[in-house]
Amino acid sequence: MANSYEPAPPSLRDYGPAAPHGPNMTGDHTATQDVDIRYDMSQNEFSVFHALLHPDDLYTPNGTYWADLPLGQRLKFVKQVDAKEAKEEATFFWNMFKTDPLAPVSHYFKHCVIPGAGLGLEGYVLFSIGNVKPLFEAAFPRCWGNHTICNKTWTQAVEYLEICGIIVGKYTLEACQILVGIVGDWLGRRFGLIQDATIMFIGLLMLTAAWGVTQNGWVICYTWALFFYGIGVGGEYPMTATAGMENAVGSGKVSTKDDRLHRGRKVTSAFLMQGWGQFFNQVILIILLLIFHGGSAPPYSKTVAQWTYRVSFAIPAVGTLWLVYFRYYKMKSASKQLMLSKKKANVTGYDVQSLKLTFTYFGPRVIATAGAWFANDVFFYGNKLFQSEFISIITPGNKSVMVGWLYNLINVGVSLCGYYLACLLIDNKLYGRKWMMIVGFMADFILFIIPGFAFNYFTQPAHIHGFQAMYFLSSFFNQFGPNSVTFLVAAEVFPTPVRATAHGFSAACGKAGALLAAVLYNYIDTQTKFYFVPWFGLIGALLTLLFLPDTTGLDLKEQERRWALIRAGREHDYHGIAIHWKHLSWWERFRGQHKGYDAKLDYESKVDEMRAEWVDRQSHKFSEKNGWEDVEADEDDHVDVHNYFKRTTKGSPNGPEPILAPSVESESDSSDGIDEKKAA
Repeated sequence: MANSYEPAPPSLRDYGPAAPHGPNMTGDHTATQDVDIRYDMSQNEFSVFHALLHPDDLYTPNGTYWADLPLGQRLKFVKQVDAKEAKEEATFFWNMFKTDPLAPVSHYFKHCVIPGAGLGLEGYVLFSIGNVKPLFEAAFPRCWGNHTICNKTWTQAVEYLEICGIIVGKYTLEACQILVGIVGDWLGRRFGLIQDATIMFIGLLMLTAAWGVTQNGWVICYTWALFFYGIGVGGEYPMTATAGMENAVGSGKVSTKDDRLHRGRKVTSAFLMQGWGQFFNQVILIILLLIFHGGSAPPYSKTVAQWTYRVSFAIPAVGTLWLVYFRYYKMKSASKQLMLSKKKANVTGYDVQSLKLTFTYFGPRVIATAGAWFANDVFFYGNKLFQSEFISIITPGNKSVMVGWLYNLINVGVSLCGYYLACLLIDNKLYGRKWMMIVGFMADFILFIIPGFAFNYFTQPAHIHGFQAMYFLSSFFNQFGPNSVTFLVAAEVFPTPVRATAHGFSAACGKAGALLAAVLYNYIDTQTKFYFVPWFGLIGALLTLLFLPDTTGLDLKEQERRWALIRAGREHDYHGIAIHWKHLSWWERFRGQHKGYDAKLDYESKVDEMRAEWVDRQSHKFSEKNGWEDVEADEDDHVDVHNYFKRTTKGSPNGPEPILAPSVESESDSSDGIDEKKAA
């Protein structure tokens, strides 16, 4: 095609194959929804731009975004994309298995176990507190049972787990958790990850060595050790979520295909290590009790109880020490995306302006993530903290600690099924994050309210299996729902500069819900708990429905494009898919934020942005003598994109007179990029 400007034909794809969708065999495809390309592009150049800006897992061959399709076509498109990806993944793992049968195990360990190791260790420790409580009550009845020699307040404080900051200030831990999130946005994800692992390691040493002259002194030391350990756990949530999500993001105007299709799975597969931590804690406690006690039947001596719980804490201490090493020496690029974001915004230190803008523009999202996490943790921690009481209903008259532990092992196994099903469906565009959370909240609401209003019926021996089924199902839907989704969306719906802070704030509000359950459950009976808890499921579902956007299938870099314009005071210049009605909350739609969406303008804006970035990258190579003539493509530039910008940017040998770097015209000026005399 010549260098003169010609109006775009009805379908630019008629000139030949257009990657990645192939040639226009039928002749009826209209490229990019009849976008009026304002630049003189050859067919190859147009095909490359189309492939870069319209990836085929988000757009149809004619450039229509999947969420813009009618329902029937949308279902067909999503099904085809998922089937193709499933086939490619199956082929990948089969080839890996044929090369080395253990390679898939190594792959899973590298991409799922190691990123979630911190959460696995904290799940092991935190939920161990509820597991060892029945053993303490059996071995130390005067302290943990009737509180004759131990202060009841201190034994109850132990049940608060990492939120035992109640003994020194109601929201001490929450403040620490928010602080850790701020540190993660200020000094970087890597620093936060190392800090969390170090605090947890020291806390585990304190738990293992906790002692006192009296049993009450031991309880106090044990409680303070949990408080210290909890500070590290508080930061583990935002650090693991943000680092895991950002490390999947690639370069360019769009993210990688793997990030778009599996971002939720990557984060959730790390988070589900929390379930494996609970599982291994229960297994190890069972094994240790059998070793030190020589069986499972009561009575249990004080020495047996001490050895059992101390060794159970020493084991994760070794794993946490390895985690400190790994994060220090093997995760040196964990802060890459944060640093790039700060560089673009010319920010050093903590980005206070972004924090203010986040609460200004995304305040309802904070309400959704923080409020839903609060509601979920009333369920989750209440269930785990007092699981021994629920299991005692299932096994009336039981005196053996081992029986309760075995039932809990079944409950954890059911929870793990929920975790894995969440991983499988959390990236499905037709179900995804938002519906998964709403369905999970409503299922828990129903499964708790039924036994609450028919408690005597379901606790009778003839109907106890119905109660058991509802209790186990509530654990399943909690994992296959809000407990997995809150961890992901609290990082996903906020911009990079304050992502860890927003996530930390949401997690802190969640711990306030856990605190509410821990305190209140000490003063109400089991049936009242079933009256009280269900309504938080209903509240969580409503908050999610009204204020949480659905980021399933959304290219995360689109949110960053929108955020860059918001931060520059040009919110209305953004027309991309981050404000598509599909990816906005009901509240945001009600306020009309989706009205700015325009696929044509967005495509043109992306080309303009690519041109500006190309000029910025190449300006240092600019030769005053030869103009753009000697400028070569960078490694990250596609050669057709490079040649197109080189040919049409002011300063090219065939265009207007060179503009000496760095005095490059603004995007709006250079976007015309066409010599009117030549066009004439």
